[in-house]
Amino acid sequence: MSSRTARVAGALAATVGVTAAAVLATVGSAPMASAATSTFTPVADTSVDNSATGTNYGTSGQLGVDNSPVKRIFLRFTVSGLTAPVTGARLRVHTDDVSGSNSPSGGTFRSLSSTTWSETGTTWNNQPAIDGATLGSLGAVGRNAWYEVDVTPAVTGNGTISIAVTSTNSDGADYDSRESGAATAPQLVVSTDTAPPTTTTTTQAPTGDPVLVGAGDISDSGSGDTATAALLDNIQGTVFTTGDNVYNSGTTSEFNTYYNPTWGRHKARTRPSPGNHDYETSGASGYYGYFGAQAGPSGQGYYSYDLGNWHVVSLNSEISKSVGSPQETWLRQDLAASSKPCTLAYWHKPRFTSGSNHAPDAGAGPLVQALYDYNAEVIVTGHNHQYERFAPMNPSGAADSARGIRHFVAGMGGAGFYSFGTIQPNSEARNNNTHGVLKFTLHANSYDWQFIPEAGKTYADSGTNSCH
Repeated sequence: MSSRTARVAGALAATVGVTAAAVLATVGSAPMASAATSTFTPVADTSVDNSATGTNYGTSGQLGVDNSPVKRIFLRFTVSGLTAPVTGARLRVHTDDVSGSNSPSGGTFRSLSSTTWSETGTTWNNQPAIDGATLGSLGAVGRNAWYEVDVTPAVTGNGTISIAVTSTNSDGADYDSRESGAATAPQLVVSTDTAPPTTTTTTQAPTGDPVLVGAGDISDSGSGDTATAALLDNIQGTVFTTGDNVYNSGTTSEFNTYYNPTWGRHKARTRPSPGNHDYETSGASGYYGYFGAQAGPSGQGYYSYDLGNWHVVSLNSEISKSVGSPQETWLRQDLAASSKPCTLAYWHKPRFTSGSNHAPDAGAGPLVQALYDYNAEVIVTGHNHQYERFAPMNPSGAADSARGIRHFVAGMGGAGFYSFGTIQPNSEARNNNTHGVLKFTLHANSYDWQFIPEAGKTYADSGTNSCH
């Protein structure tokens, strides 16, 4: 197998995002199932409190979890109407909009065998035994925000399931119950196969041109990543990340606690790049362990793939980028081997940026030069927590309408915002108060870009360019 064939064969297929009424189509060389989702609200929910052992809270609009006093939450769902195998399940809970609802620990979620406990009769004294497996846990939670936990092992098909939430932290969290109303009640989102694959069929590509969508500086204990992950739910295509996937240190625990419940539900279609916070854990082992082969060779972190008429390159700003380095040498060889007419590259630290927190990374110059030499169209980075778009430029930062590369800083994936400093030449659009994702529609010889804002925000930026 040639290096080019290997690269194409190894590329992750673009997939269509999931909504409650949408079909998930997977495109690739291996047959995969399409999927649909069904959303269920609890048929019962309550909490118990060891400081009021005989009190029932089944009619309360709030569910509390704590360790001082000890409070536990019980949720029961009836799953029905499924006609295909379950492929995944996510429990979504919403924190109450009061100051005491935030907590450094959102609790541990466990299954339990009892499904007959009474919402209006359960107290601390007669609570059901929490005797099942641990399904997941939440780190810090803030007020008035959605959080998700993967509870797939508890949901095998139609039937009734119970889930309990406990905490070992004395600073408890408060969630909205089903009595709070449909807008904030807990949700169980169940994904199912709608067209089980066989070894003799292949899945057809979706109509239209490929889509590449993503951002960087994504997951922490806040709610920004929840908002941007919700955008991805409704956008088909391949997801990219421009580094700092999880804060603060890129640990396995942080990936599981913060990234996995949000952007992690799009992991199968994600092609990431690492950032400096991912490397806070030695060798970025949390990053490479979480993404596996999708992140390229472990410890190397640069790779490429093709989408339609486009060649896409994910690079690593956290290792040597100098002329003659293994990465720069590989990049030039990779670009020389590509037969695609259009090229897009992404990594973490920006060569050009107006952000005040992080200066432009001159060390990325050799990578930019290589991409310019091979007539690339687009470079996307992160690092500064904001959005910025530049006019096409040459590697020195001068405007170049003929061969210039258009640079984007897309660090608005969910982390807290940074300020702008001195506005750099050729900066055409900027925003630092709206989380969102950057969507590219990759046509045969051109591309469209679109900034898509989080729900409730209005900032927008869009345009189109031809390939060189």
